[in-house]
Amino acid sequence: MDFLKSAVASAMAAKGPPFPYSFGDKVDLDPSIWTLYNGTRREDGSNCSIFSFEIAANRTALPLARNALKKLRTLRHPGVIKVLDTVESETYIYIATEHLVPLRWHVKRKSISPETAKWGLYSIARTVKFINDEASSVHGNLKVASVYTTESGEWKLGGFEVLSNVKDDEAVIYTYGSLVPDSGRYAPPELAKSGWDAIKRSPHSAVDAYDLGALIFEIFNGSFTSDQAGQTKNIPPSLHPSYKRLANPNPKARLTVAHFLEQGSRNGSFFDTPLIKLTEGVENLGVKTEEEREAFLDDLDQLTDDFPEDFFKMKVLPELLKSVEFGGGGPKAFGLVMKIATKLSNEDFDAKVLPVLLRLFGNPDRAIRVCLLDNLPLMIDRLSQKTVNDKIFPQIVTGFTDIAPVVREQTLKSVLTIITKLSDRTINGELLKYLAKTANDEQPGIRTNTTICLGKIAKHLGISSRSKVLIAAFSRSLRDPFIHARNAALMALSVTSEHFSDEDCATRVLPAICPSLIDKEKLIRDQAVKTLDVYVQKIKKAVENMPETALPPENSVSGNPRMGTPQPEAAAGWAGWAISSFTNKLSAAAGDITSSNVASSAPAAASAPPSRPSTAAPITSTSSASPLHRQAVKSPPPSAPLTRNPSTTGESFFADDDSNDDGAEFDAWGDMGAMDDDDDVTTSNKMTASVTSNQSNDNPFAEPSSSKKNPAVTTASTKPFDDGSEPDFAGWLAQQAEKKKGGVLGGSKALPKGLSKTTTTTTAAKKTTVPVKSKPVVAKKKINTKLKDEDGDDGWDGW
Repeated sequence: MDFLKSAVASAMAAKGPPFPYSFGDKVDLDPSIWTLYNGTRREDGSNCSIFSFEIAANRTALPLARNALKKLRTLRHPGVIKVLDTVESETYIYIATEHLVPLRWHVKRKSISPETAKWGLYSIARTVKFINDEASSVHGNLKVASVYTTESGEWKLGGFEVLSNVKDDEAVIYTYGSLVPDSGRYAPPELAKSGWDAIKRSPHSAVDAYDLGALIFEIFNGSFTSDQAGQTKNIPPSLHPSYKRLANPNPKARLTVAHFLEQGSRNGSFFDTPLIKLTEGVENLGVKTEEEREAFLDDLDQLTDDFPEDFFKMKVLPELLKSVEFGGGGPKAFGLVMKIATKLSNEDFDAKVLPVLLRLFGNPDRAIRVCLLDNLPLMIDRLSQKTVNDKIFPQIVTGFTDIAPVVREQTLKSVLTIITKLSDRTINGELLKYLAKTANDEQPGIRTNTTICLGKIAKHLGISSRSKVLIAAFSRSLRDPFIHARNAALMALSVTSEHFSDEDCATRVLPAICPSLIDKEKLIRDQAVKTLDVYVQKIKKAVENMPETALPPENSVSGNPRMGTPQPEAAAGWAGWAISSFTNKLSAAAGDITSSNVASSAPAAASAPPSRPSTAAPITSTSSASPLHRQAVKSPPPSAPLTRNPSTTGESFFADDDSNDDGAEFDAWGDMGAMDDDDDVTTSNKMTASVTSNQSNDNPFAEPSSSKKNPAVTTASTKPFDDGSEPDFAGWLAQQAEKKKGGVLGGSKALPKGLSKTTTTTTAAKKTTVPVKSKPVVAKKKINTKLKDEDGDDGWDGW
């Protein structure tokens, strides 16, 4: 069947001049001289309607068809069907118009709401008034079959078969008026009695006024007959008085269309509706004053969903977009645009709204920018990821550096809306750089919102940098002077705990939270307790599956246990075992050395040169005892080499090689940076001084200086002192040489600077004085427990 229609249409088109439109489906109509088809324009594929008249099939109605063609070409009015093209030949007449739907379809389906009916009647009444008054003509064929609706939902008037100028004595209406289909049903009483010439003896608008009353009745009731004229069934009460006067049998007492329109437009009358006001104002919105525009937009904002969506989409939306972009409509007009756009299909949105949106995002007007960001949630689902990432986001980020705080804040809030449309590269690159800037914003509210934003988008950040970014940002916010910024950081840490490793929780997050426990504000203290509990519970759960110890089993360890290693039977207190173990092993080590020295001093004293200084190898300590092994014990005579008894408890204290104790236990603290501790005496030195306080106070070198040579152990003094200079070993050696030549050993003079007092050992043969060099102090790192300067966190660790 479709093929047959196409073939017929092609055959018809072949008989006359070229017609750049293709015929589609036939549209059912009331009785008419025309056949209506849906059509398309070949050039762009747009929809249209085609009125076709076959001359051979209906030659008697040819004057009516030609009159309609002539009037449609010459009569221009917004309420008249818009003609695109016409073709007339000896066999047919084609009229291509905008795409139309017969009003009869809506009447049969009863799909016309009262407000839409009033709006449509108002449009038809204005058009008829124009024909009667401005064009001095009579339509003569006003009925439902002559009215069509466009794609925008507007009512347009057609049926110009007998439209005639009353000044023309040979007008078509006088001769051919009776040839119009169904003319007898809609003809007023005077024409039914006296024929169409009665128009000349009555006001020329009387015929159209009566037909307008018939049209009103038919719209609200579905059909009309001559005996129903003047009945008010289903007609809104506000229309009753004027409608009855339109249907008056006396043509001279009949209300004209112009007066009907005037009465309906009065304040509070049936044509005084928001939809009609919208129709009146939308076409000249761009030329209205600011006050008029504001009043119009307020009325438009009050419209309900009962109004025709097609009209808003086709007529109101384009005018509003033009007003926003060029006419100064401002944020209010754009808000209405988005309200209407929610009812558009994705295709219509992409075609009508998206191009304007992309241009508006590049608009420097801050009011428009804020309005766009406020309405972003309404449009984000309509925007593709490529559009947001490549076209909209580069425009949005300019708001991060805007001088107006409101723009920066709205831009920051928009991140939550567009985050799902951004690529991972954009999020972890450009976006985080801008968020690092807003985290340092001068406005405390923007800093707070940045913390909240990071907490909400944490799951979208890259896994490799997520914990680093969040900890750096939240740690900085915890030091913010603004109370709500600190509170936001604590809450953000609570909800993002799943993104941190167990090690980060214990070593980085918890230390950052702890200072908030003694915050000056109770709000912060309470939230800190809650946040701390979250991480403590997480760590507790993490350590449930950890082994009790990482040390190897006891039977696999050779020798005695190292100093400081707690034994199960000695673990009565958490500190008791450490102190007792240290003192026991220290006394044992000292006892071994002393007994060994006494046993070997006699045979060695005679053979050893009394004047040579000792060059004994340095005594080393284990890594676990490095902070404690900073004390002095008496050194053996130079002739007696130091012997160690592996069976004594002192063996484990000195057994380890020095290469294993280069301050390794402090290296793990190096990451904390320099501390602000002004005390030059380290903790281990203090402990050493307390342990050796019972020794002689004669030695003035309480804190030995370091030397590159291998030192021997010297006795510590209870009065620490150090003048900061190097020991004078060369001078001392020269003095010793002179004394040896003179036969004098020992002496009562003080030793050179940097050397400890000599230790004497008496034997049966002779008394020997041996100088012993002091042991150097192992350099210790200063531990800075103070937080790093805030300037170091400005960039969130190098974002």
